[in-house]
Amino acid sequence: MKTANLAIVFTDIKGFTERTSRQTLEENQRLLQVHHALLAPLFKAFGGRIIKSIGDAFLVTFESPTQAVLSGIAIQDRLWHHNRSVPEPEQLHVRVAINVGEVRLESNDVFGEPVNIAARVESLAEAGEVYFTEAVYLAMNKAEVPSKEVGAFELKGIPGKIRVFHVPRAPYRVEAPTAATIAEAPGTEKMPPFGNLALSRVPESTLSPPVDLSALGQRAAAGVAVLGQRAASGASVLGQRAAAGASVLGQQARTVGGSLFSRLSEELKTPGLGARLREKVAGRKVLVGLGLTAVVAGAAVVAFGGGATMRAIDAVEDAPEDERLPLVREAKRLIQDEKDPGRRHYLSGRLAEAQGDAGDAIDAYRSAVRAGSDDAEDRIIDLLEHPKCGVRSAAAYAVAALKLKSAVGELEDLEEDGGPDDGGGGFLGLGKCDSKNAAKNALKAFKD
Repeated sequence: MKTANLAIVFTDIKGFTERTSRQTLEENQRLLQVHHALLAPLFKAFGGRIIKSIGDAFLVTFESPTQAVLSGIAIQDRLWHHNRSVPEPEQLHVRVAINVGEVRLESNDVFGEPVNIAARVESLAEAGEVYFTEAVYLAMNKAEVPSKEVGAFELKGIPGKIRVFHVPRAPYRVEAPTAATIAEAPGTEKMPPFGNLALSRVPESTLSPPVDLSALGQRAAAGVAVLGQRAASGASVLGQRAAAGASVLGQQARTVGGSLFSRLSEELKTPGLGARLREKVAGRKVLVGLGLTAVVAGAAVVAFGGGATMRAIDAVEDAPEDERLPLVREAKRLIQDEKDPGRRHYLSGRLAEAQGDAGDAIDAYRSAVRAGSDDAEDRIIDLLEHPKCGVRSAAAYAVAALKLKSAVGELEDLEEDGGPDDGGGGFLGLGKCDSKNAAKNALKAFKD
């Protein structure tokens, strides 16, 4: 058995699941080409070896922890430059997470606890940030890389707490910006987030992409204006339907008294709550189908209004759209107070659903699953039966990306039956949608 002490880097794109659900395969392929063209040269410039590139995610190893962190910093500044030159729907926002330790090398792949820890830390990271563990902090050259502690976290399957650090935003800067950097774009910062600290070390020729990014972007941009218009109307309709369904559940939950089991039995007698209700008591889940919109709770007590955070999310669902903003802010504040990262991402997904944004919700659930949330795993699987084709398809892609073998039965059902709106408009009305095919592709991913 061959082993090596390596720095492990994970990256992925924020919001990739939502994009996948509303893009054609060709558009999605172009997005990934741009992503690869921007990141791959920087990994190599700092001595990285790309082990895997799976969809929107990279797994890269470095012999030097310092070089690994510098590559992450360079990536964030490079994406800052790129995002200023393209419309918002084409921008790329990436998370970077790094750990170091002794890993097992097998068939051009790496295995071991250091890899698992890096993946868990990635679920903590925010888009545009570079997060790394205490092991990296202790091993790297601190004179080259500024750092600040984020906190100590319990990670699923990892004994004890792991201290996590990140690279703080500049005021430091080692090189004057170019004219292109100075050119202001409305609503953007004037300086790259890390002041070209690492990017200045990379030769300009290395940054010249092997593909024409503008040409790739132009081909995908043809539908941007239409998407923007449809996004607003589509999100509004989805939000109204979610609020209508959630209102029924909220009213029933507040009026039915007694113990959890008595409330559950009363809800079973209430007409109009949909065809499916499964308990999550002693480890089982509750799924309440509500007409056109499914509202799902991770646990029975949560489903019936338990906990201040869930009550705040319920309030968002119940409120008219023009009165939601202060309620959303309060819900976000409570979510940020959650110590467990899996729970925090899961609740962020619930809030996104309450606002009618199923794409962002699935993206949050993906992060939650990576952080060890069983509730988020259940929720993604439940969304395979969502009445909207785009949501079912996005859930299928998420199941495949996360390798959720517990979803195989639901995927097989979806592949066989599909949904009544298959073949119609895709997510937010853009393109064609085929959730049966999405399920078929997801099942293939388990065999690859």
